[in-house]
Amino acid sequence: MVPRVALLAPAGIALLAGLDAALILLDLPAPVRVDRLPEVHGMLMVLGFVGTLIALERAVALRRRLGFVAPALLGLGALVLLSPAPLVVGRGLLAAGAAALVGLYLPLWRRQRDDAVLVQALGAVLALGAAVLWLGGTDVPVLAPWLVGFVVLTIAGERLELARIAMGPSAGTTLVLLASGLLAGIVAALLWPRPGAALLGAAMLVLTGWLAAHDVARRTIHAPSHNSGRTGGLPRYMAGCMLAGYCWLGVAGAILMLGGPATEGVRHDALLHAVFLGFTLSMIMAHAPVILPAVLRRPLPYHPALIAPAVLLHGSLALRLWVGDALGSHGAWVTGGVLNIAAVLSFVAIAVGCAVRGTRSPA
Repeated sequence: MVPRVALLAPAGIALLAGLDAALILLDLPAPVRVDRLPEVHGMLMVLGFVGTLIALERAVALRRRLGFVAPALLGLGALVLLSPAPLVVGRGLLAAGAAALVGLYLPLWRRQRDDAVLVQALGAVLALGAAVLWLGGTDVPVLAPWLVGFVVLTIAGERLELARIAMGPSAGTTLVLLASGLLAGIVAALLWPRPGAALLGAAMLVLTGWLAAHDVARRTIHAPSHNSGRTGGLPRYMAGCMLAGYCWLGVAGAILMLGGPATEGVRHDALLHAVFLGFTLSMIMAHAPVILPAVLRRPLPYHPALIAPAVLLHGSLALRLWVGDALGSHGAWVTGGVLNIAAVLSFVAIAVGCAVRGTRSPA
């Protein structure tokens, strides 16, 4: 079997290429300047990076070799997008990877018949829809709600899976209903953009409010942080990242509900970065010390230094979206964007350092 770290490597390359493209989009010097990098920026970050991570984690949970086809195809698709090969080849590989991800959830569903798996599977269907729309020539800003739905439903299902007891016995049924509402809003936003965007925004706000109200993070944020050992402070760190992520998801929902379609300009910038940086990346930061060790079979002990990138991420995102997008300060928008990139890179560097330190530490 291909080592798991080899399947993770394309996701890392997609992340670095996506950050390079972000510098180009900010009209700043970038280490690599390729004409099509800005065009594929969004798909690299969402399906190439986040999609590969999600598919790899689900493949590990499935414990079957065939499950690793999904992360392999998504990672390969990201690499092909960066190559001189025709874009349609990379788009096709991403669509195949998303289809494999949908297929991966079928045995997981048969194994558990679990509402959390069903919600995540709906998210995978949205990823497939986004990839097929892109393969067919739909512009990324138009299909962006499908990508939003993919990450939101996947993470919501993961939270139900990890915090089911705290959420209560009816949480699964409620989440399926809320996910169905979000799915309806996404389809409506494609067919009837203005009313559909309002419906999607309202569905996002309701889902966000329910998640924030029922997530165990509301209690663990008050957990004592003075205990010693490898896990000292981890519950509060995770809770802080998750609650901040819910706040940004609420911002995204409000943008859609109050302002209609956000396919261009500052509202488009604010919507996508509220979801994919403020919500998605914050959730990745929160769960990395728990999920990555299971995926890679390497310890990632918590260290208080992980707090710094999280604070930088949310502070710089507020600068970018509030002062930059909302108040129209170009300097704040650029500065916030650069600091967004710095937050991501510093998190990766600190996480790698923690993993190396954990591997060297005695059991």
